[in-house]
Amino acid sequence: MPFDSSAHFHHISEDHSQAIQLLENIGQQHILEAWIPDEAEAEKLALLDQVNALNQQYPGGLETYCANARRLLESSRRGDNPYEGCTPTVPAGESLDLDHPDFESLEDRGLELAGSTGFVLVAGGLGERLGYGGIKIELPLETVTERSFIESYIQTILAYQKKASSALGKELTVPLAIMTSGDTHDRTVSLLENNGYFGMKEEQLTIMKQEKVPSLVDNEARFSMATPYEIETKPHGHGDVHVLLHQTGTARRWLDMGIRYLLFFQDTNGIVFNAVAPALAVSEKNEFEVNSITVPRRAGEAAGGIVKLEKDDGSSLTINVEYNQLDPLLRATVNPEGDVADATGYSPYPGNINVLIFELAPYLKNLDASGGMIPEFVNPKYADQEKTQFKKPTRLECMMQDYPKLLGSEAKVGFTSFPRDLCFSAVKNNIVDAAAKSSSNLPAESGSSGEADVYAIFRRKLEAVGAQIETAEDITVQGVQFCPGPKVVIEPDFAMTLSELRAKVSGLKLSKGSTLVLRGEQSTVKDLNLEGRLILNTGCATGSVENKGDQLVELQEGEASEAIAIRGFRVEVLGADELG
Repeated sequence: MPFDSSAHFHHISEDHSQAIQLLENIGQQHILEAWIPDEAEAEKLALLDQVNALNQQYPGGLETYCANARRLLESSRRGDNPYEGCTPTVPAGESLDLDHPDFESLEDRGLELAGSTGFVLVAGGLGERLGYGGIKIELPLETVTERSFIESYIQTILAYQKKASSALGKELTVPLAIMTSGDTHDRTVSLLENNGYFGMKEEQLTIMKQEKVPSLVDNEARFSMATPYEIETKPHGHGDVHVLLHQTGTARRWLDMGIRYLLFFQDTNGIVFNAVAPALAVSEKNEFEVNSITVPRRAGEAAGGIVKLEKDDGSSLTINVEYNQLDPLLRATVNPEGDVADATGYSPYPGNINVLIFELAPYLKNLDASGGMIPEFVNPKYADQEKTQFKKPTRLECMMQDYPKLLGSEAKVGFTSFPRDLCFSAVKNNIVDAAAKSSSNLPAESGSSGEADVYAIFRRKLEAVGAQIETAEDITVQGVQFCPGPKVVIEPDFAMTLSELRAKVSGLKLSKGSTLVLRGEQSTVKDLNLEGRLILNTGCATGSVENKGDQLVELQEGEASEAIAIRGFRVEVLGADELG
């Protein structure tokens, strides 16, 4: 029986009438049937506004969303194997480290390519899992300089812009897009505005807000209701970044301004830019349409692997396979032992860290064809063996790394692998969870371990150009084990590449308790013996520098702000020198 709007509204607009008709057409009559006549007219109109908004933001509208949901829910109920008929092999790619004979030349070429790269930051999450109430990108990357993640990222992108412009002899603009969510959008905008975009021009920065999708209560894809007058919604997944780059016209605009590559990266991986330049050069060298920056993956690790899937029809697909699907796939095809290590001690399938390089021109063609939609999946938690009841509402999801599913077999898709300590240090766990991981000899992925990893890769880079560094012994703070120093920060205006670092640093010696910050285009280090704390802003640091330096002090409860407390320590400065 058609819905009688006159029993609920004194007057109804055409847009609201269309929303009612849409709900009936897509099998959501239960929403309307629950309404009581002559009550809550304003709330009902608000729900119809929500329906129209959800319909407009999802490519193809709610009719497509419901059709996709029913198809995927039925496939899930049947237990379909998404990799039926696929044989896994190791994809094309290269493995690099600082001592690789081609590392410096690739890094130098990649620095030039960075001038024609658009950067895309996926930053939709709050820091609740960390024990922090704000947005994660405002957290300090490390506590020596207290630069935030977003400040560090923007400084690095601006340094790429300046150095590439100088190398190529022309003015370049390197753009940045940030995908936010309803949880982070306003705070992200305020953070950027209040800090003058950290030196970036407002017009080269695009902020794209991700919306949510309806939650589903059963295999018929009926919408879950938060209240009788509000549809419950949930995040659709970071794959929406592709939709947003298409809908906002950002991808098209960037191609028109000469951008050649896109680099997708995550909100709290503070050392990732150490891999960006050489990976860009690998993309160019191998003509990769998609290049995943990866790390060696421990067999059985709870991380996806990049796998080339050879299909029965002769086609192939190089894609991330999640860890819970990788082991059964390997057992059913190439190895009855499943997900085990090879002679290197690692899985032959490199570990996904969701840092991706796309060639922009073919990417834009695929966006135009698909509307930016990435193949979705659904992961309901069933309450019964028959798989008819859900423990809680589910929704369709999409992942940005599934983009290769849109490509044909002729597309060149590969990886560039780096040691984990060079490019991957996530900051996502609170101290209690981090301590549990640390005790199990797993990466703690916490504020303290992330900070220590920043210092560690800068130490490695200095050692690679000849510095003599006395490394401190590991310590344990509130259950998390890490190496406290020397604490080294190399800001991007000082040096971006090993060849730049080699030209500016010689004869450096650091004691294990030292702290060294290097910044400034014209700054250099020559025959410096440091025992203490030195901040180099300009000039040449040379000779012997000795002072009381600083020390890590374990925090007591309530002693520091949340941003510091998530680390379990603070840095106490006892004495320091500053040059320039």
